Amino acid sequence: MPTNPFVSLFGRSPIGPMQQHIAKAHECAANLMPFFQAVVAEDWDRVEQVQQEMVRLEKEADKLKKSVRLHLPKSLFLPVPRSDLLELLSVQDKVANRAKDIAGLMLGRCMTVPEALQPLMLTYVQRTVDASAQALKAMNELDELLETGFGGREAVLVENLIEELDAIEQDTDRLQIEVRRGLFKLEKDLPPVDVMFLYQIIDWIGDVADRAQRVGNRLEQLLAR
Repeated sequence: MPTNPFVSLFGRSPIGPMQQHIAKAHECAANLMPFFQAVVAEDWDRVEQVQQEMVRLEKEADKLKKSVRLHLPKSLFLPVPRSDLLELLSVQDKVANRAKDIAGLMLGRCMTVPEALQPLMLTYVQRTVDASAQALKAMNELDELLETGFGGREAVLVENLIEELDAIEQDTDRLQIEVRRGLFKLEKDLPPVDVMFLYQIIDWIGDVADRAQRVGNRLEQLLAR
């Protein structure tokens, strides 16, 4: 396997810590599934427990983000531009931030999901978590990409992972439309304020998938350099 000499000279850092960061961000986002399952069951003790776990994970992701920013070399010998890595880190972090926002708002308002909407909402949330998982999968190939100089079979593999991520995000867009349409049919029988916040939650779930897709977009930009 061809090896980039700069990677050999300076090691894989900071790629390892960045991969740890997105793993933590995804772990936070993945908790959206048990969180919504608890909301559907109206198990508020469990809802609060999962929400607190998401807060903890988001804080850990923040610590990793700050550590990477502080220790990211300013050397000219970084295999990719420092600004690109910092931007990628910022995009990763927003996945966890939005997932935490969703849980915080829903717990704070003791929000429920109308029964008729629950199956579709859970499908939507799961597909959003799938997008986050796919972003993690793509990011876990970044060190190999560096070693191969962003070329060869590894680049093709990452391009395929990014294409799959785009397809998953398109699924979430479709599901978002279906969920919003379903809520529209029910809204005349629901308190208007509850409806307003439900629409916001639906949008924020989509945000998680959008932000995961942006991780893929940033990787794609690195491939194109």
